[in-house]
Amino acid sequence: MARRRTADAAIDCSDLSIARAGRGGPNQRVVDGVTFRLPHGRSLAVMGPTGSGKSSLAAVLAGADEPGLAVVGGEATVEGIPVRRPGRDHRYLTYYAGYLPQSAGARLPARLTVSDVIGGPITSRDRRVSSRALAVRVASLLDEMMLPLGAAAKYPYELSAGMRQRVAMARALVLQPRVLIADEPYANMDVEVRTAARDAILRRQRELGMAALVVTNQADVADELDADVLVLRAGHAVAYGHGIRDLLWTPSGEADRRLVGS
Repeated sequence: MARRRTADAAIDCSDLSIARAGRGGPNQRVVDGVTFRLPHGRSLAVMGPTGSGKSSLAAVLAGADEPGLAVVGGEATVEGIPVRRPGRDHRYLTYYAGYLPQSAGARLPARLTVSDVIGGPITSRDRRVSSRALAVRVASLLDEMMLPLGAAAKYPYELSAGMRQRVAMARALVLQPRVLIADEPYANMDVEVRTAARDAILRRQRELGMAALVVTNQADVADELDADVLVLRAGHAVAYGHGIRDLLWTPSGEADRRLVGS
């Protein structure tokens, strides 16, 4: 893989609009005119009610293959790569951005072992990778996520929901991404292992300058990551600021304060 690009920001969105193709009807705009900038090494928590466009925004920025989703206005770059028409650079976008989709643990491929799941982003790009080096990388991530080394030979259905979620996070981090885009990253995790997952993010921010965009409605997640906060409602940005206590709300967003008050 080529050397990483030099970009002014990890993610830069300007008036970004995203639509989802309707079933037999017109396209539905799910994100409408969103603007924000995520510097290297920093975090952004995206909050809002169900259906506000949080997950669609995360999927598009990660370059995920989500049928029916498309950028229809504005622009956004991830590590300098445009998400609207990345062309051949799409493979670099998915290399630089580690993606943890919503319900990631439940979406793991059932026929692959945990070792194959975690190592997949590496082996899909380089068939000549050293099996020994890959095993060491997988073992290191299992340990970091507080998973037993014996889990490497198991299949996802043999693990608990919380363990599967940690496997999904290990997969998202295996390439040492420049940006982590994570949709409810701590789902099904108890307090102890959630701390390990959080520390994995903070360690990479501190040591590698990784940025993190996290979809969540938990105020403590934003606090722990010292994150800026973007609140969406019906695809529109209704509040933005650093942390939940320093948000600037639009007049129409006042009713949504309860979403970030706990």
